[in-house]
Amino acid sequence: MLVRFIAIALMGFGLIDLGLHWVENFAHHTSLRAFDFALPSICFVLAIVVLIKAGSIAEWISNRLDE
Repeated sequence: MLVRFIAIALMGFGLIDLGLHWVENFAHHTSLRAFDFALPSICFVLAIVVLIKAGSIAEWISNRLDE
């Protein structure tokens, strides 16, 4: 459950960060640079991977804590 929450939080962070960059550039009448998309995109893709693999990641964490 916690792993899924973290994945959804990362997705939200990526979307909010990208939205804030877009609003800031729209307000200043400038175009978005490639770097402005890099961090939010990496967070979003990482969150999707974690969300897909949430069960195995949670099991791996549980096994590591049991040792």
